Amino acid sequence: MSNFEVQRHDFREGAVVYLHGFLDAHTAPRFEEALVNLIHENRYKIIVNMRSLDYISSAGLGVFMGFIEEIRDKGGDIKLSNLSTKVYKVFDLLGFPALYDICEEEGQAREKFNL
Repeated sequence: MSNFEVQRHDFREGAVVYLHGFLDAHTAPRFEEALVNLIHENRYKIIVNMRSLDYISSAGLGVFMGFIEEIRDKGGDIKLSNLSTKVYKVFDLLGFPALYDICEEEGQAREKFNL
């Protein structure tokens, strides 16, 4: 298994979160912590770039579901970008494309947020 990393790049009221490796039950708390920090900093326009994400489990998907309502209630959103075919299939299987704006490239998501 690959190591997991969360990196971020901040913009005015938003940020891009970069996920690397395997997002599963063991690593999901690190992703949760990143989202909590963004909310505490009033950064509600969040892009999650998954270009380097190799795997996502149901625990990883649960992190997205656990924060989306709060972020949208505060006038923000979570946009997803750069999903590999393998990762996209997991999101698609569970109906995430109906709930989240999924962009092919990070730049498209940044444009939608005016970041």
